[in-house]
Amino acid sequence: MTLVKFNPEKKNNVLLPGFNDIFESVLEDNFFSSRRISNVPSVNISDSPDAYHIELAAPGLRKEDFKVSVERDMLIISTEKKTESSESEKSYTRREFSYAAFTRSFTLPESADVDRIQASYQEGVLKLSLPKKEEAKAISRQIEIQ
Repeated sequence: MTLVKFNPEKKNNVLLPGFNDIFESVLEDNFFSSRRISNVPSVNISDSPDAYHIELAAPGLRKEDFKVSVERDMLIISTEKKTESSESEKSYTRREFSYAAFTRSFTLPESADVDRIQASYQEGVLKLSLPKKEEAKAISRQIEIQ
């Protein structure tokens, strides 16, 4: 008994282009692959005894591009940036529009003091400090083992 391998894309030992090959070549085209990249910035969230810290990587933006707001128990960070360039040479003109926007939302813990949130933007990183309420700050004490 011999094992016969079946390959529907191969006929007379010649590999024929299949649907998957065509589909992959279209999706791997530069036009599509550059648009599949997510424009949502990465975020680091850390916790210290006095505050929560959020760092959002957003290079190429200005602090004026950001909108930071608190709605109920949600911290919302968003931006919208529109650019337009125009170039005229000889008898033709080229205009390019660029539009980039994102929104990130975070559920705030009850221990965060929303009235004292501070934000700064430096070297492509938006930093937010969310102080903790006094009653929520961790009080450390040594427990004696008996």
